[in-house]
Amino acid sequence: MSLYQDLKDKKETLSVIGLGYVGMPIAVAFAREVSVIGFDVNEAKVALYKEGKDPTKEVGDDVIAQTSVHFTSDAKELEKARFHIVAVPTPVASDHTPDLAPVESASRILGAHLTKGSVVVYESTVYPGVTEEICVPILEKESGLTCGVDFKVGYSPERINPGDKVHRLETIVKIVSGMDEETLDTVAKVYEIVAKAGVHRAESIRVAEAAKVIENSQRDINIAFMNELSMIFHRMGIDTKHVLEAAGTKWNFLPFSPGLVGGHCIGVDPYYLTYKAEELGYHSQIILSGRRINDDMGGYVARELVKNLIAQDVPVKHARVAILGFTFKENCPDTRNTRVIDIWNELKDYGILPIVCDPEADAQEAKALYGIDFVEASGIRDMDAVLVAVSHDAFRALGKEEIEAFYDKELRTKVFFDLKGMYHREDFASPAWAYWRM
Repeated sequence: MSLYQDLKDKKETLSVIGLGYVGMPIAVAFAREVSVIGFDVNEAKVALYKEGKDPTKEVGDDVIAQTSVHFTSDAKELEKARFHIVAVPTPVASDHTPDLAPVESASRILGAHLTKGSVVVYESTVYPGVTEEICVPILEKESGLTCGVDFKVGYSPERINPGDKVHRLETIVKIVSGMDEETLDTVAKVYEIVAKAGVHRAESIRVAEAAKVIENSQRDINIAFMNELSMIFHRMGIDTKHVLEAAGTKWNFLPFSPGLVGGHCIGVDPYYLTYKAEELGYHSQIILSGRRINDDMGGYVARELVKNLIAQDVPVKHARVAILGFTFKENCPDTRNTRVIDIWNELKDYGILPIVCDPEADAQEAKALYGIDFVEASGIRDMDAVLVAVSHDAFRALGKEEIEAFYDKELRTKVFFDLKGMYHREDFASPAWAYWRM
């Protein structure tokens, strides 16, 4: 009997190691069809899942409360599973080099509880070679087993898009790979259980790893191009959004727009690729140029806001500025690697201490990571400037009158930064408003 069939018949169990934005939806999806152990070292997070609460807001409390996933922080439970999915984050260090500590730690934990006949599939974003050259030796050392004889490995890059209710695990094509044809067939069949849009069988693990890392590098480069265009058009006095709307009428014009690039994928993955390229003696030109542009956009926005304050004769030092939105993307509670913090830090350098409002964000996380306390929208009054940084639905619903209520009523001109271009420019016309968007 095959491992795939044993999973379907619930004679064997599947485990997911890492229950964040990627791992938790995978665990929940598989649990509808097979027996699943959901493991995470974060006991507080596991406790929330056991209580039927979804801190990620990816699937909702009701789904978590009803799922059959066995949530645990006890690594010994992993011995009950024979198909393992590793879905831990892979961030970059402060010097932009890959931080493989989470995936290495997960490999050590799993290796210590790996049993013969198991298949281990990594979903974490890595540069080509990490699965076979770094993870496999750790698994072998910790387990005392031999890869290819006692256990097999594969790679299936995650494509979870936090906050996206359209492109879900069930609706996207899943790339799968295996160390040999037998493993590839097993991995493909297992993922087809949940990937209803089908799977793409990559030629090798390294090909699958490379495919993942370039997906977000491509987006990063395109957004960097839009950001550069935005800076150029601002100097020309041209509205970038109007330019893109006009250019977008051409059938093959790609629909990208300027913005802050944060999160765990687009702003991180390119560094994994360029790091490996450097090891091989190649210094990236286009990829790193795009990264430099995108990494500086928060500072650029803050400097533009300061210029606008000066233009309106508002003293910059101690100016009252409100930032609406702090997460790395809309309708998502995650504040890790948010680039809104760059705006905050740059404004602080000018003697401005902004207040921040974000009804979607994980307030405890923001406090722990950045030392920032959020305010309620009702507490935003007498501002000299307002900057809407994230396009949460809650902010999209704000009317002009509600926005106007945030300001000092004595202001002759209100500085309003609408980074994502959510509002109608004509509603915020000069001279009553100094409206700015990317």
